[in-house]
Amino acid sequence: MTRTDVHDDVCDEPDSGTAPPAFDPGRRAEVLPSRDVPLGGLRGMTVSRSLPQREVPTIGAWCFLDRFGPQRTTMRVEPHPHIGLQTVTWPLTGEIRHRDSIGSDVVLRPGALNLMTSGHGISHSEYSLTEEPIDLDALQLWVALPEHVRHGDHGFESHSDLPEVVLEAPQSTASRHGADAVAVVVMGTFAGATSPATTHTPIVGAELSIPAGATVRLPLDSAWEHGLALIDGDMAVRGDDGAALPDITAGDILYLGNRRPEVTVSTTGGARVFLLGGEPFPDDLVMWWNFVGRSHDEVAEARRAWEAREPRFGHVVGHGQTRVPAPPMPEVRLTPRRRRPVPD
Repeated sequence: MTRTDVHDDVCDEPDSGTAPPAFDPGRRAEVLPSRDVPLGGLRGMTVSRSLPQREVPTIGAWCFLDRFGPQRTTMRVEPHPHIGLQTVTWPLTGEIRHRDSIGSDVVLRPGALNLMTSGHGISHSEYSLTEEPIDLDALQLWVALPEHVRHGDHGFESHSDLPEVVLEAPQSTASRHGADAVAVVVMGTFAGATSPATTHTPIVGAELSIPAGATVRLPLDSAWEHGLALIDGDMAVRGDDGAALPDITAGDILYLGNRRPEVTVSTTGGARVFLLGGEPFPDDLVMWWNFVGRSHDEVAEARRAWEAREPRFGHVVGHGQTRVPAPPMPEVRLTPRRRRPVPD
């Protein structure tokens, strides 16, 4: 999905020109609130955005999370470009037609992962299947590509046969703590199961379905940072020390930092949760519009190439010459949004 809001990515702080030391998130428990972002245009859609945040621009290599829905709408996202990222589309309700400049033409449906890798450049469109408004709901996430592949090949893949992990409810001498939960491993590795999707950094993305009244333990890699995005329902989270962590509402992310071998999640009425995590991403990112780069000049050159209709981004068949124009570059230089450690 293309972005029309670009101002949050502009930073006029001076750039020292030197790389910061490796970032260690530490044990954290912070609420990353979502915010409504109107996309406007023919789509007339509003999305709920919870990543990036000013203090937490990435969770592992995850650098962006939008939820478009639940809403009744007609999606018409015209061809637009990407560099330096993978788009992860996880439909929850409704069907979306994806077409891209490498010839992919597929219908995205709930339960199937749709992964597009931009490499040096790609463009794509997203349309709902009818001219009439339909019920739509989906997560769209971006994964930042590391240096060794971000200038490489582009690609698209869809996976409907994803591994599932049963998260058993713990048992005490008195009773069992509700029914078991199920995790669908969408990206990367979780609890010993690995998604078939192509990844380029150590990462996890998993949808957790937790039944009403259940309590389950989530095993985590303590070297990775993690976040829990509540899709719907209610949940209460406790750390591995038993301490209660902050409550969140649907759309928000509970950021956990790293150094946690597990957390415990309970729900009264049932919950769907998307687990995000991975090795802390080593590079500073310059994110602007639909581009994930490393410098102002790199992003400006990508914008120039798109506006000049250069072959770098290809052509999406079926749209004629229609495409999303790039917004103007800001009057100040784009600089990396660097993470600021917060005391434990």
